[in-house]
Amino acid sequence: MTPDLLLYEMHMHTPLCKHAQGTPEEYAAVAQQRGLQGIVVTCHNPTDDGWSPAVRMSVAEFDDYVALVERARRSWAGQIDVRLGIESDYVPGMEKWLEKLHGMAELNHVLGAVHPHLDDYKERFFDGNPTAFQRTYFEHLALAAESGLFDTIAHPDLVKNSTPKDWDVARAMDFILPCLDRIAAAGTAMELNTSGLNKTFPEMCPGSAMLAEMHRRDIPVVIGADAHQPQRVAADFSLALDALSSAGYAQVSIFLNRERREISIDRARSSLQAK
Repeated sequence: MTPDLLLYEMHMHTPLCKHAQGTPEEYAAVAQQRGLQGIVVTCHNPTDDGWSPAVRMSVAEFDDYVALVERARRSWAGQIDVRLGIESDYVPGMEKWLEKLHGMAELNHVLGAVHPHLDDYKERFFDGNPTAFQRTYFEHLALAAESGLFDTIAHPDLVKNSTPKDWDVARAMDFILPCLDRIAAAGTAMELNTSGLNKTFPEMCPGSAMLAEMHRRDIPVVIGADAHQPQRVAADFSLALDALSSAGYAQVSIFLNRERREISIDRARSSLQAK
């Protein structure tokens, strides 16, 4: 394996979340085909309070998750670097459990996610006003960053897909910009998630206007495809790197051992194999 830092798939899942397909070994095989140095498996976290159980592993399955990733790590040793991470849901009040959970294994990348499409989230926070719902969502992103629990804030304008006809990014900047100020002050990275291209509002998460504001605040960016099937590994990474360049970025970030490392976008782009 080359000693130079190359890209990893930083956001991918396993069947334990009940809505993904394929083993980590299969995801690693696609990573090798696409010129990645490795993958960090970040399946949806278990919760201790019954939060949206249909889309995540149970607490009892967490050890199985760790073992699943370890098996792939051993299988691909010396070829593709397979690492353990997690995508943890955040709403206020979950902090104590998440701190405990994140100490239960040696994690490489911890994504903090607010999932506004979940019934549990909508029941608690949606009162019928889409703009107020969007404002609450961005408030929760800022609180997630300020909690210190996460390395990266995942798909950070996902709420635009909840009621896409009500999404107006210019209007939303009234609450996006203060949110970004707080995330920058917290020192938390943010994700550019390519799976947004396939959602109801078909653009990456975040879109270009928000990405430019992230750059103005020197917020580091991690790219991820949010792969729920092996063939999605590194999907549209070249487009993501182009979007970062257009926003003014010269570096893209990865996390290993929960430490952020930077890679030149030019170097990252040249390392990728065409999909």
